[in-house]
Formats: sequence, C-alpha cells, structure tokens
Amino acid sequence: MKLSKRIAIGMIAVLPALHGCTTNPVTGQSQFSLLSRADEIAIGEQQYVPSQQSQGGEYTVDPNLNAYISSVGQKLARVSDRPDLPYEFVVLNNDVPNAWALPGGKIAINRGLLYELEDESQLAAVLGHEIVHAAARHGATQQSQSTILGGLGSLIQAVGESYGYGALTQQGVALGASAFTAQYGQGQELEADRYGMDYMGRVGYEPMGAVELQQTFVKLSEGQNTSALQAFFQSHPPSQKRVAANLEKARSMSDGTRNKAAFDRAMSQIRKDKPAYDLHTEALKLAGAKDYQGALAKVEQAIAKQPKEALFWTTKGQLQTELKNEAAAKTSFNKAISLNNEYFAPYLYRGIISVDQKEYAAARSDLLQSNQWLPTAYATYYLGLSNANLGNIVEARQNFTAVQQVGGELGQAATRQLEQLGN
Repeated sequence: MKLSKRIAIGMIAVLPALHGCTTNPVTGQSQFSLLSRADEIAIGEQQYVPSQQSQGGEYTVDPNLNAYISSVGQKLARVSDRPDLPYEFVVLNNDVPNAWALPGGKIAINRGLLYELEDESQLAAVLGHEIVHAAARHGATQQSQSTILGGLGSLIQAVGESYGYGALTQQGVALGASAFTAQYGQGQELEADRYGMDYMGRVGYEPMGAVELQQTFVKLSEGQNTSALQAFFQSHPPSQKRVAANLEKARSMSDGTRNKAAFDRAMSQIRKDKPAYDLHTEALKLAGAKDYQGALAKVEQAIAKQPKEALFWTTKGQLQTELKNEAAAKTSFNKAISLNNEYFAPYLYRGIISVDQKEYAAARSDLLQSNQWLPTAYATYYLGLSNANLGNIVEARQNFTAVQQVGGELGQAATRQLEQLGN
C-alpha cells in the first residue's frame, strides 16, 4: 500500500503534462508549458542574482557600460512581442563570450562577449536573440519539461524503492536558489535568431549585424581551447546553417544603423582594460598549475593596470591565502569589498580566514553576507563552525545538516561536526 501511495504522488506530478499546452507569444504556435506569466517572472527574479553571482558577478568598473547595454536592450524589449515583461539587462564580469536569458526577461551579457562585437547592431543581435528566448517562453518550456522529468523520476524512484540520491546537490554550489540554465534546441535557437532580427528591424538596426554575430561564433567555436568555451558551445551551438538562415533573412530586410561611434564610446573602458584582464587570466592558469608566486606576480600586474577591479583583489587574496599569508589576504579581501560590496566571494574567503583566526563574530557576519548573495556549501559549513563556537548550537546544527546533504568530503566533515554537537 505504501508503494501505491508513492506511485500516486509521482503520477500527480506527471498528469499536468496532459494539459500544459500554451500559445507561443512570438510565433503563435502551440507549445508546452506549465508555468504562468507570474511563475515566469518569479523564477527570473529568484534566479537572477544567484545566476550572476555564480558567473563572476556584475561588472562594476564602468557603470556607464551597464547603463548603455540596458538602454539598447530596453529599446528592443519595447518592440518585442511581450513588452510588458519586467526586462533587466546586466554585464557580467566574466571572460567567456556568453549571454543568457531567464524566464521573465532577466538577461545578462558577459564582458567576454562584448570584446567580440564591433558595433551596436551586433550587440542588438545578441540582446534581441535573448529577448526572444524570454518573450517566446523558451526558458519556461525548459523549466516545465524539467518539472515533468522530475515527476517521472519520482515515479521511477517509487517503483524501484531507491531514494538515496534525491537530496544530493553539487558541492560548493547553491544550497538555496541555484543558477538557472537552459539548453535550447536547434529550433528554438533558429527561432530566437529569426525573430530577434525582426526586433532589430523594428528599431532600425542593420540586420547584417546578426549575420556577423553568427560568423563570429562559428569562428570562435573552431578555435575553442578551454573547457568554459566547450561548455558554452554545447549549450549554444553555432553553425553555418544559422549563418545562412540569418543571411537569407537579412536580404529580405531594409538596411539600418550600426551606431558604431556610440558603441565604441561605451566600450572604451573595458577595451582599455583588456590587457589587465588578460593578465588576470594568465594568473588563474598559473594558479591552476599551483605556481602561486607566479600567479601573484601576474595579478599584481593586472592591479597596477586597473586598481579598481575588485575581481583582481579577490584573486590576490586567494593567492596570498594559498601562500599562508592570511594577514595580507585579509587586506586584499577588504579592498575587494570596498570596491564591490555586492559579490559573495571576498566575504566568503575573509570569513574563512576569520574562522581560522578564531574571530567567530566577524566570520559569522561575513559568511551570512556571502550566503545572502550566493548560498554555498563552504560558507554554510564555516558558518556552522562560527555558530558552534559562539554558542548558537541550534543554528550550527541547521548549518551542518544543510551541508551534510551535499555529500563528499565537506558533507562528511559536517556529519562529524553534528556528532560532536550531540543531541
């Protein structure tokens, strides 16, 4: 009887799939989705901050760049098929040439992709493409399919009586809200290309910008040499088919503006700072090879070129920690936070150092702040240590119990801490 009840619960999750057809707001065609408009917006709002935080956080050295990107995005959003969504646009401090959209119109573009663009029409092609993903409910469709797969998974687990893996989460990744990712099918990518070009035309952009963008992606994919690029192109597969489709579409459209001068003005700071970011990339490679002294030298060169970049100071602090110079590391994390107090990483690392130094109240404050931006297993574990030493035993148990679910070495350490705390 117990098994039958579990099967019934699994079926409750599966049955809504029979009634999940909606109309694609962009194409007018029928598509599957269980999410309402309110659900889409809620998902986007919930996932936007952790998605940014887990991918480098917001680029902050030149706030004018974010304002410019937002202005271009909002122009396109206003002529989209769902102009009423609460669209937001942000530049992420990430080297990978990527852009993404969450349900509800929350959109990001990486600093690394901006380097590959030549004018505003190409930028409009990126943002228009992502706006279509939001307007056409592509992310909502992916989320709905995941819900159904989850329901089917519950049914399979019930029949097999295997519940041992359902609670596992990836170590170091969010314990609460986690970064939303969607892998769109070829049809959805072509749809986003095509209708994104329509949005470009409505605003008056040169449609060849969309052709050139896909040509850039094809070229980048041929020369990919990092795991980050490989992962990006697996979820955003470029192809000559997409280049050809965009070219055919562009030939049917009127010529438009490129706004190159405005784009160049907006890009002037990050272009000037690119040598500094290249040095930071070299530092990370050396750190990966455990050459911490060499990495520190590179990141100090990066800081000399752009001392306002909090990311460089965060990396410097991490390297100093590896070199057992915790006092200097703390100073670097202090500097990073003074430059950008809305990024989880320097709070996390400074908090861990404070635990090692038995400064538990300071550690607790930093680790709570880190988890506010991005809940991670490491911050929660060290928060548990801080709470235990401060006499906050109930909170400590909650912290260690959450980390215990992660598994791995950190989960095992949390189990040992719970045993020491007793009942």
